[in-house]
Amino acid sequence: MKNRIVGIDVARALAVIGMIIVNFKIAFGERGGEIAKLFASVFEGKASALFVVLAGIGIAFMSNNAIKNNDKQKLAKTRIKICKRAIFLLVIGLFFIPIWQADILHFYGIYMLITLLLISSSRKLIFSVVLTLVLVYPLMMLILNYDTGWNFETFEYSDLLSVSGFLRNLFFNGFHPVIPWTAFMLLGLWFGKHDLSNERFIKKSIKVSSIIFIVTLIISKASIKFLAEGDQSVAAELKEILATSPMPPLPIYMISGSSIAILVISICVLIAKKYHSHLIIIALSKTGQLALTFYIVHIVIGMGILESINSTKMGYYSIEFSVIYALLFSLLCIIFAMIWNNYRKIGPLEWVLRKF
Repeated sequence: MKNRIVGIDVARALAVIGMIIVNFKIAFGERGGEIAKLFASVFEGKASALFVVLAGIGIAFMSNNAIKNNDKQKLAKTRIKICKRAIFLLVIGLFFIPIWQADILHFYGIYMLITLLLISSSRKLIFSVVLTLVLVYPLMMLILNYDTGWNFETFEYSDLLSVSGFLRNLFFNGFHPVIPWTAFMLLGLWFGKHDLSNERFIKKSIKVSSIIFIVTLIISKASIKFLAEGDQSVAAELKEILATSPMPPLPIYMISGSSIAILVISICVLIAKKYHSHLIIIALSKTGQLALTFYIVHIVIGMGILESINSTKMGYYSIEFSVIYALLFSLLCIIFAMIWNNYRKIGPLEWVLRKF
């Protein structure tokens, strides 16, 4: 797709900002008022899902033209490029693990390698694999113990640096396990194979994804209330299975996360197309183009600053502090993106990625 769809960059900016809010809450603490907790919880599992779906769309955009024209040589070059990017992100993510266990980049690299296998497949086959990944995961939970390795009080994984622990975390019970999270990227690949410049299709996507999200939410809430019969302890146990929380990533979460991702992307595409010259749209689109840079920076600098000031307080800040700091940091990212764009067309780490 030759013409850049601005709304995709806007959605990518929102995904990064959402991830900053969630990650700062995990790193700094969440003690305090319910309003701030509720605000932060809106982004849990949804911002990162949006981020991964957008990556799938990006892969589709890179390959659509070659597939449409049956240009095997160009498609082969595209596969190599995507493979290199996947390896680059995997390696960067592996270096991140000792300092940030909730890293998504090493998962991201594996998702890309798997998505690469289906890059030229039909939309029907891709969607079938998405459904399979979502439905296989509950079966895995019947065989394997999801809690293995976890301390859910501190959100630390005890044997992450061992081979068995790393593979278990990577494929089954990490923050973003390959099964079923690869389904998000494949969903993006499926969605990106449609004509996203077609306003009629985008409006239909908004309608369908809205209905799916609302219905899923109603089913989740109603099921928990009906089965718990007023028993709060039973309700708490049922929430782990029937709620829309990302851990564990059971079908209810996967469906709600997928639908909200498609909804946000579709709304961004529609609004950005209509108001493409508005300052907010321009600022967010520039920010979205530097998504990789800001993901790395929010961990290395955003978290690093406070840890260097007082490492013992990490995890004990109030939720209000975590959210306000995340929003201020996000604002600085937006300002930086606007300034940077006056001198360079791609971000610092995006440039390194392209050179690789």
